[in-house]
Amino acid sequence: MDDKYVELLVSKCTNLENNKCLFINYNKEIKDFVLKIVSYAKSIGVSDIYLDEEDIHYTHDLLAKLSLEEIKTCDYFNKKIWDTYAKKGASFLIIETEVPHVMDDIDPEKIGLMGKLKRETKPLYRELQRRCKLAWCIAAYPGKEWANDVFKNDSNSYEKLKNYIFKTCMLDKEDPCLEWDKFINRNTEVMNKLNSLKLKKLHYTNSLGTDLEIYLPSGYLYAGGKDELCIVNMPSYEVFTSPVWNKTKGIVYSSKPLMYNGSLIDNFWIKFENGKVIDYDARVGLDVLKEIIETDEYSCYLGEAALVEKNSPIAFLGFNFGTTLIDENASCHLALGAGFSECIIGGLDMSAKELKEHGINDSKQHVDFMIGTDDLNITGETIDGEQIVIFENGKFSSLIVD
Repeated sequence: MDDKYVELLVSKCTNLENNKCLFINYNKEIKDFVLKIVSYAKSIGVSDIYLDEEDIHYTHDLLAKLSLEEIKTCDYFNKKIWDTYAKKGASFLIIETEVPHVMDDIDPEKIGLMGKLKRETKPLYRELQRRCKLAWCIAAYPGKEWANDVFKNDSNSYEKLKNYIFKTCMLDKEDPCLEWDKFINRNTEVMNKLNSLKLKKLHYTNSLGTDLEIYLPSGYLYAGGKDELCIVNMPSYEVFTSPVWNKTKGIVYSSKPLMYNGSLIDNFWIKFENGKVIDYDARVGLDVLKEIIETDEYSCYLGEAALVEKNSPIAFLGFNFGTTLIDENASCHLALGAGFSECIIGGLDMSAKELKEHGINDSKQHVDFMIGTDDLNITGETIDGEQIVIFENGKFSSLIVD
């Protein structure tokens, strides 16, 4: 089904029908698949294609041997080429493949610094992305190390993982592009309903111990995995918005493991007061979680609150992929760090300062973590004080979805 996947990525996720410049970021392990994308893109007239190849094992070895000061000046972590192609108006396609545990022996501070450098060295790309002014998409493709980790001692692990990923992208359907159009239409109806409710806050509770209140800004908007140009995550089954950055209060428990730059964080909880993380703990990866929360002044505040039903196609598989890209679409999730300009009326035309004044967080970080469970309940309160059931036992209430 590789050919179906290539067609889906190019036709729905890159806007290449209107653009003849393509930038692809990927791990060298999956280069053969990337070359299929290149061939297809050329066949439809794309003339300028840049391959930004990374090698996670080389990255590991660099981080292991370099000091923090040496990492700061290492060209390998400089992503200014992204801005070069952003100026050209390129479509960006990021193909992720996990290499689990590769960074387990690396100092979390080095991992955090690497991520910071990658973000800071492509400011134009990030600004255009924030303003929905460029086409970009993140998608997944299997690698052998990833497959062997999730299907241990299975000689057919690679094909199994590939089939699972393809199912999440609806590639097992006769016409995946048509199926995505249908889903996007349904998601749009959900977004419109949520946007019409004039919500003031949401209260999350479940049996893990989550008891969290988030507040929504005046003029909030829910968005989906598709903007005006393309589907930005493949797959994407969420609707999301940005909470008021300085009002979240309570405690939330993770419901799935979080893989961050090759390091695992699991069984963790985070406590908020006045929007800020005031306490947290993790059974696995506490130091990495600390680096995320302390990336900058505002990475300890929320930037996203996303809703995903427990019966989404990914959740239905009952399988943990070990990558946030896919796992977040099996579960309601939150994100520490930057919020979204498209999640408030007029936000696309606001500066970062104006967005902050309207409640949308600004940070160099954005890390999703999963909180959804089969018994998650979410009650909304409108600006008029009316209580509305948004989520009931892990699914939208009948008020939201007929």
